[in-house]
Amino acid sequence: AALITRGLAEMARLIVQKGGRAATITGLAGVGDLVLTCSSTLSRNYTVGKGIAAGKAPDVGKAVAEGVITSLALHRLAEQLGVSMPISEAVYQVIHGGVPSKQALA
Repeated sequence: AALITRGLAEMARLIVQKGGRAATITGLAGVGDLVLTCSSTLSRNYTVGKGIAAGKAPDVGKAVAEGVITSLALHRLAEQLGVSMPISEAVYQVIHGGVPSKQALA
């Protein structure tokens, strides 16, 4: 619950920085998508995350979860806009920077 809540806060900061309304995050595209991605075994992002937690390298092939590619774009955008997104940055570092997941959580 804490991770989802903090993730929503990160998403809201980015939305506001891009000129949107923070309340946008409370809809299906915000809360709904994040909760589904974090909790459904049918989600490719969930599957990738479970694999990373088990010590597997993320698959960056053709059938890659969208979060693998999005984490790179989000890292660049947050950096460009100066938006603090520590959870997203940790995901980026694990997937693209080779940082072990346990280290990224510390």
